[in-house]
Parts: sequence; structure tokens; C-alpha cells
Amino acid sequence: MRKTLGVCLLAVAAVAGNAFAGAEARMTGKVLDAVTKKPVAKASIRVEATEAHHFDQTYPADADGSYRLMLVDGTIKYKFTFSAPGYQSYEEVMKLKLGGEKNEKTVELQPGSISVPVPSKGADPSILAFNEGAKAYNEQRNDEAIAKFKEAVAAKPEMIAGWEALARAYLRKKDYANAIDAAKKALDLAPDETDMYAILHDAYTATGDKAKAAEAASKMPKDASAIFNDAVKFLNAGKDADAEPLLKQAIAANDKLAVAYYELGMLYARAQKNPDAKANLNKYLELEPTGKDAATAKEMLKYVQ
Repeated sequence: MRKTLGVCLLAVAAVAGNAFAGAEARMTGKVLDAVTKKPVAKASIRVEATEAHHFDQTYPADADGSYRLMLVDGTIKYKFTFSAPGYQSYEEVMKLKLGGEKNEKTVELQPGSISVPVPSKGADPSILAFNEGAKAYNEQRNDEAIAKFKEAVAAKPEMIAGWEALARAYLRKKDYANAIDAAKKALDLAPDETDMYAILHDAYTATGDKAKAAEAASKMPKDASAIFNDAVKFLNAGKDADAEPLLKQAIAANDKLAVAYYELGMLYARAQKNPDAKANLNKYLELEPTGKDAATAKEMLKYVQ
């Protein structure tokens, strides 16, 4: 599957001379929400050397969760810590492949923001139930989390955070009907909680309701990379007709997203819509004349003239 990568080049070390020439290592990937599978905004990667050198730096990923790292000395192990506001961090110690070999790492962070300070003795029992549910959710105890969130919203139906947490927990459990119901209740209380549209989109998609999934998608914050990734799913399944409108939406959200033009051009080439194929492939080459798909685009242009 193609992955959209940002252009955030993170130079992780600086050493004098050519001491580590030829020993560079590179890693690319995305930071995603483990529940919605959408890119995580404001993610960061902390890189710490675990041997040989003293190195400890934290760098921001792209706005859409994409990152690209270059380690000057790839001969040693590093600890990578992926984190973002409102999420549980993920840590892994790795020694990457050297030189031009690919190291791809997509990390899914568990939402960890569904919690509030534990109230003092005698406080609202609905808040206590919510907190217990949040703890269970963060520890992957889904059934217990759902029971506690239900207890919280039963006691306090106006608790927006309770319905949101319930929607996420149901989606994780693949109980799509209840995820939809909880997300709708959250939106009834707070229409500006647009992350609930992502829950609705994923739940409706899983149940095969394309019309309602599309309606939910239209109300989601426009994220070109996320839209493109949805299009890729259809492309990989051979469903060009479903991918075409999503590729157009991705371009509308970000008219500099070169890879979307490339895929749209190839789609039109397959459909023998040569003028459209030519226009989109040329646009791709205009944006990324030396991109990884440039050679293929140039070759295809010979056949769609």
C-alpha cells in the first residue's frame, strides 16, 4: 500500500568529518490513532541513543502525522518514543537497516485523554464511574470500560465526554451499531466535536453503508492525507470508481499533494480517459519531477498522448 509521507526531514545527529560515512539509516512512517486509524496531529518522536553515544533529541512529525528520520550513525540502537497530546506514548528500541535500505514504521497510539481528575470524597458518582472506565479503556479492558462509561452516562446523560468515550470503546470492540449511537448522542450534545464524524465514518464503512459513510466524511475536518489513504484502500481493491472522488477530494484539500495527481492520472489511464490521464500525470511531474513515481509517469505519458 502506498503511504503518504511528509517532508519533515529530521537530522538526528551531527558529527564532525566523515566518521559515520556510509552508516546512515533512515526511517519513515506515520503516527495514527489506534481507534480511528486517522493521522495524529502534533505527534513527536524522541530519539535516544542506548549505546556508544550520548544523544537525546525530540522532534515534531508533520502536521498529518507523517515523519521521515535520518540517523547519521545507524550502527547503534536507539530508543524511539512516539507521543502526542491526549495519547499514550509508544516506545521501542530498534537498530535500523543501513544505507539505502528501507525502514518503515507506522505507529498507532492509543487515545489516553479520556480521563478527568479523580474527584474528592463525596463527589459525583458519574465522574467516578467515568474515571474507572477511562482507566479500563487505557488498559485495553474494553468490556469493563464500556460498562463504566454506560454507568456514567446513565447517571449524567449530558456528559459529552462519556458518550465520546463510549463511542471509541464500541468502535474498538467492533460493535458498530452502538458506536454509531454513542457518537450521535455526543454530537447532539456538542455539534462541534467533529472527531465523532470520524467514528461515524469508520463505523458506517465497516457496516457497508456507503451513503452514510460519505455523509460523515463530508463533515470531517479536511485532511488531504487521510482522504488519500481512504482512496488507496479502494485502489488496492481494484475499485477505481470509488477511489476517483476521494482522490479529487484529497486534491481539493491540498492541491500540492503530488501523489494524488499520480494515482488519479494512472486511474484515468486505466479507464482510457487519455486527456485526463495526461493532465494529472503532468501535474504530478510538475510537483515532483524527480519523485519516486516520476519514471512510471513519464513512461505512461507516452501512451496517453
